[in-house]
Amino acid sequence: MRVGYDRYDSPIGPIHVIVDEKGVRRIVLFEEDWEEYRQLDDSIPQDSLLCEEVITQLKEYFAGQRKEFDLALSVEGTDFRKKVWNALRDIPYGEVRNYLDIAEAIQNPKAVRAVGQANRNNQIPIIIPCHRVIGKSGELVGFAGSRTPTQRQLLKLEGFNV
Repeated sequence: MRVGYDRYDSPIGPIHVIVDEKGVRRIVLFEEDWEEYRQLDDSIPQDSLLCEEVITQLKEYFAGQRKEFDLALSVEGTDFRKKVWNALRDIPYGEVRNYLDIAEAIQNPKAVRAVGQANRNNQIPIIIPCHRVIGKSGELVGFAGSRTPTQRQLLKLEGFNV
């Protein structure tokens, strides 16, 4: 199976994109996470052509010209996590939901913590917009661990004041 990566220097910092024949496999927003990933698997070659459409759409997003992504995804995860990630894709640009909203959207209102874990394990951020999920109190919590400044930047880009 053909797999490749490329790097895009975005307004929030370098973003690494990994794409396979099915679609976008992973987006890595933080350099230390990319270094960790490459230590685990350094066999993926750089392939600008394979990643070109993803990076084009990311550039359009950061330029305020794209509100929805039109990309095939190569998502790996449990059925539960896939349900959560599909629910995240339903959150409109510039809007937010809390973890309970997502749990209710997948008809499992008691699964708030599991929704949080699925959100944290989203391997395709921005395209699967986990940054649009905030705490019930309205606070930014849990984005990529504790990297809420990046979450704030993404929400501000979309016109949501946090």
